[in-house]
Amino acid sequence: MKILALNTSTAYCSVALQQAHKKLSYAEPCTYKHTQYVLPLIQKILQKSNISLHELDLLAFGCGPGSFVGVRVGITIAQGLALGSDLPLVGISNFQILAQAAWSRLISPRVLIAMNANIGHIYWSEYQRNHLGNWQCQYNEVIVKPTDILERMKELTGKWTCVGTGWQSYPELIEKTNLDLLISDIEIPHAEDMLPLAKSMFLAGSTILPENIEPKYLSNTFFS
Repeated sequence: MKILALNTSTAYCSVALQQAHKKLSYAEPCTYKHTQYVLPLIQKILQKSNISLHELDLLAFGCGPGSFVGVRVGITIAQGLALGSDLPLVGISNFQILAQAAWSRLISPRVLIAMNANIGHIYWSEYQRNHLGNWQCQYNEVIVKPTDILERMKELTGKWTCVGTGWQSYPELIEKTNLDLLISDIEIPHAEDMLPLAKSMFLAGSTILPENIEPKYLSNTFFS
């Protein structure tokens, strides 16, 4: 398959392309000026790979959560490219992208994702990889206070890998738990980690039409 992935939902802009067994990716800090970076990066990666949009089989985009403007830019670009080239689309959660990064780099099947929401809250989720290689979300992806996360972590056991920016922003999450935590340096979702997820979603028939894209924005939700 020939897959193009893009993610503009954080302060970085990244694109990645896979064809056969070859992968190529680029990432640039963009200080939320995503519109100035994403299209040139897409053009660059297509030229480097000697492929056109019309030759692609699938387009994947990061649907959030993250920067409101960044998520909207990614969706708008994905819609435009898909409509112009008649490409199927898949939208991938940043939580799952970070979990996939933990697996790709550290072979970690149990992942805690904490992303700083910059409002005294944290985007939070827990993912585990099953024997079929599929990620299962243990709790709905939520935005909560650090104190709520500490209470939730009391209910968990075993070893977990920590990804996202929230662990650095709120070190008490590490200091006040008895869990066996591996603190990784994986903080930002990257388009390269979207490629295997996009392929799995395509094979499972989980593509969407451009007009049906829905961003992932989280409201304050507490654990039940």
